[in-house]
Amino acid sequence: MVETIEAWDTELFLWLNHRHAAWLDPVMYWASDQFFWIPLYAALLAWIAVRHQSRALLIILAIAAAVGLADYVASGLMKPLFMRFRPCHTLEIKRLVYVLRGCGGQYGFVSSHASTTFALATSACLLLCQHGRWVVLLFPWAVLVSYSRIYVGVHYPLDVLAGAGVGVLCAVAMVRLRLLVLRRLEGRGIRA
Repeated sequence: MVETIEAWDTELFLWLNHRHAAWLDPVMYWASDQFFWIPLYAALLAWIAVRHQSRALLIILAIAAAVGLADYVASGLMKPLFMRFRPCHTLEIKRLVYVLRGCGGQYGFVSSHASTTFALATSACLLLCQHGRWVVLLFPWAVLVSYSRIYVGVHYPLDVLAGAGVGVLCAVAMVRLRLLVLRRLEGRGIRA
C-alpha cells in the first residue's frame, strides 16, 4: 500500500514538475523564495498594528507561534523522523527532475514552505477575517508558494499536502491557545 502511494506520488510529481515554461520559471523561482515575501509580511504586520492597536501584540504573537511551531514540526521533527529523500535527491528519478534552483536539504517530507505558509494563512484568517475579508487571499498565496516547491523540483505532492495539513493544525492549536490565555487573563481581571 505504501509503495503504491509513493509510486502515485512520484508519477504525479513528475507530471507536474514537467509542466514548466520559460515565462513561468521566474514566477516560481521568486514564489519559492522566502525572502521575496518580506514586503507582504511587513504589510500584514503594519495592518494588524494599525487596525488592532492594543490587541495587535497578542495577534502577532499567535501568528508567529503558529508559523514557528509549523516550521519546527516540519523541519525539526518530521523530516528527521521520516527521512524521505527530496525528488531531486532520489536516485531513481533524479535525472528526470527539472530543478530550477538548488536542491536543498536531503529530506523533504514534509514541506516547511507549505507548513509555514498555511500556518500563516490559517491563523491570520481565524484571527482577522472578520475585520478584513481580504485576509482570505493568503490561502491562494499559500497554494502558490506550496506548488512552487513541486515546480522547482524539491518536493513531492504529498510533501506539500502533508505540510499544508501540519500548518493548518499548528495554526488552529495556537489560535486556541491564544483564546485560553485571553480567558485566563480576563478571569484575573486583566483586559488584553
